[in-house]
Amino acid sequence: MAAELASQPETWARAAGLRAEQALLPAAGARIAVVGCGTSWFMAQSYAALRERGGQGETDAFAASEAFVDRGYDAVVALTRSGTTTEVLELVEGLRGRVRTIGVIGDADSPLVSLVDDAVLLPFADEQSVVQTRFATTALALVRASLGEDLEGAIADASAAVSAELDPALVDAEQFSYLGRGWTVGLAHEAALKMREASQSWTESYPSMEYRHGPIAIAAPGRVTWQFGTAPEGLAADVAATGARFETSTLDPMADLVRAQRVALARARAKGLDPDSPRNLSRSVILNP
Repeated sequence: MAAELASQPETWARAAGLRAEQALLPAAGARIAVVGCGTSWFMAQSYAALRERGGQGETDAFAASEAFVDRGYDAVVALTRSGTTTEVLELVEGLRGRVRTIGVIGDADSPLVSLVDDAVLLPFADEQSVVQTRFATTALALVRASLGEDLEGAIADASAAVSAELDPALVDAEQFSYLGRGWTVGLAHEAALKMREASQSWTESYPSMEYRHGPIAIAAPGRVTWQFGTAPEGLAADVAATGARFETSTLDPMADLVRAQRVALARARAKGLDPDSPRNLSRSVILNP
């Protein structure tokens, strides 16, 4: 996890330059669904929000197991590191010959490659650790670049996030609540998942404006509320009044996720845990028939 996490500035830069692969993604104006499981579902949420915000067309994000894809979509994009996840394979198999499918896949030898109409392969971002870091963010870097974003600043911010000293108070905190708005809601969910997977920590995640509708009740001294991107007006003061720490950054939100990944890794190490092989988890969920 440590090595893969640290390689993200390099893999983002590489993904940003993959113009031919980016051209395989749905064109502006297409009505699409984006599906994935776990981390990939959260990246699908970010992709969908960015694409709609950019005026590229109606874009829905679904967990593959709960996807409603028979709605006249022009295309379905499947995000998956392994290309072996049962729910994704079953969904794509059911769409063959009816709807164009595009896979954004880490493992170039996976069965999904031959099932989709077009495969965008990112083998340089594939990982050995069970806990995902670079594949998720590299896939998101790819789609951000495909939507016309200049990622030079984000890549520079990621380099800073990889090397910056971590505040020990974050490593020692009792609990984390991650928040986001728009495309960063997916990042908030992903940060919480990383913390749970790697370090068995108590974490929650919400859209920022929902935090005051109940979840703020658990904010207290020794706990952290972490905002990705710009916070809603007044939220920092509301959190401060609880005694909790309000954490935010001027980094690109995707680079701030790198910082959250590093905290998860540091907490795992402090607990004597192996984030490459967390309990109850495997690299891919393959269900028995």
